[in-house]
Amino acid sequence: MQKLSKRGFQGYPIATIALYGPTAERASKAAVSIFLREAPEPDHLQRFFSEDGDVRFDPDIDAQIVDFIKHYGVRSAIITDRIIGCPHEEGIDYPEGKKCPQCPYWSSRDRFTHERIQ
Repeated sequence: MQKLSKRGFQGYPIATIALYGPTAERASKAAVSIFLREAPEPDHLQRFFSEDGDVRFDPDIDAQIVDFIKHYGVRSAIITDRIIGCPHEEGIDYPEGKKCPQCPYWSSRDRFTHERIQ
């Protein structure tokens, strides 16, 4: 996947891979979106989870992600270079506008820089 992302934009379909975790050290979720053409929402979305491990280092999850991407003939990929927030979904796992009660690490951090915010 890293090799695919380093090639730059090669056209559609394009995959985006975002990593999420309870802290900035362990990615418990990878969200893979497939865009068949330029659009505001993905055409396909699959989430991959690891209860105890890290999705970045799980060969089974890696194989599942590769299969998902190959299935749609992805030509380009964008992968986050770090964990970008809590794996739980606002409005689904906890109320809209609230902070995730399961991931206090992210309650006072910017999800992209990981720096503390007020």
